[in-house]
Amino acid sequence: MVNLRRLVPASLLARTNLTLAVSSLMIAIIAIAALNYFVTDPIAERSADDESALLVLSAQTWVELPPEVQLAFELELAQNHDLIINAETQDLIRAELTEPYLDILEERLSERLDTRIEILRGEEEDLVWVNLPMGTCPSVSERAPCVNVQIGFSPTRRGVQPLFVGIIIIGLGAAIVFATSLFIVQRITRPLVQAAERVETFRGGENFEPLPEQGPRELVSLARNFNTMAREISTLLSNRTTLLAGISHDLRTPLTRMRLALELLPEGVDPKLISRFERNLESMDELIGDALRFARGTGETAQEIVLCPYVEEVVRGFDLPIPFQNKGNDTLRVHAAPGALRRVLVNLIVNAQQHGKDVRVMVADREIHVVDSGPGIPREFREKVFQPFFRLDRARSTTTGGSGLGLAIVQQLCQVHGWRVNILEGPSGGTDVRVVV
Repeated sequence: MVNLRRLVPASLLARTNLTLAVSSLMIAIIAIAALNYFVTDPIAERSADDESALLVLSAQTWVELPPEVQLAFELELAQNHDLIINAETQDLIRAELTEPYLDILEERLSERLDTRIEILRGEEEDLVWVNLPMGTCPSVSERAPCVNVQIGFSPTRRGVQPLFVGIIIIGLGAAIVFATSLFIVQRITRPLVQAAERVETFRGGENFEPLPEQGPRELVSLARNFNTMAREISTLLSNRTTLLAGISHDLRTPLTRMRLALELLPEGVDPKLISRFERNLESMDELIGDALRFARGTGETAQEIVLCPYVEEVVRGFDLPIPFQNKGNDTLRVHAAPGALRRVLVNLIVNAQQHGKDVRVMVADREIHVVDSGPGIPREFREKVFQPFFRLDRARSTTTGGSGLGLAIVQQLCQVHGWRVNILEGPSGGTDVRVVV
């Protein structure tokens, strides 16, 4: 079964053109039908009535004229009315009528002469003929002997062409609709595309470029509301980051006092209790450190770096050797916050080392891959693992340690700096975390 939604165009221009095209087509069909019913058909009937009157009058006049004048009358008809009179009747067959006008003309001639009149086909393709009985023939005036006057004329000289009229109306209408919709949609979509680009690049920073508040009233309202929202979000995120950094920094002082107090405990205290306190203090220190690194990373300014050597330098900074492979351009330069990118890579590598094995790093142009051959992450959890303190296995906290903020910080830093991070399945069944700078 065909999905109709897939047939609908995606762009605003295409959808507007389609809507206007359908409506204009319906209007054109109604206009053509009304034109045929109220204008074309009455004109065709009146024209056929006049044409039949002219043919009958010409035949009657030609019959009543003296022979020496008939030739001059024939020339007059040919020059002024495009009618040809044959003095000698030809044996012709009935023509196949393709024009509605000729059908009407047959009816009018038959009504005028009170006998069946047929339009005949001649040797010339551009002429048709009629045999008009004149004189004392049945149902005809008895002023002269019965004579069949054969008159030839062009089959299209007065015929109307509704098909061509319809094509012209629909063709010109479609061109006008397309040009009009293109003009209107461009005026609407240009600021909308600009707004979409600004929304896509907005990451909550204070140095965002506001949308121009100009154009139609609705677009001005949209731009004004977006600029207001962006300023409020930037202020909110800035205050949140400042608060987080301040709290994390201030917690270092009581944490240091607690360490000092732990060192000054008397020797009779249970060593297991002291060890437990030390582990708790280390966990707290790790949480505070992660919060401070995140706060610094969100406010960092981007600068130009050579991506491949930078990533290789970060990988070489680990104590255990990590295989590194470059499949892209060695000299590719990108604009990125180096400290934030280092924190993202370090967190991903540490997470891979804790939960997987055979960790390796690969760079392919603007993509950075951290691959391991561990148990992998099920598809339904690949978004949830970026949430703070989320763990696939609750038992891992006791074996692998960690603050539970590593991947959450990765996602937050990537969102702030406009990078993309997602989790794929590794070649050997493990995990492939891809960061697109």
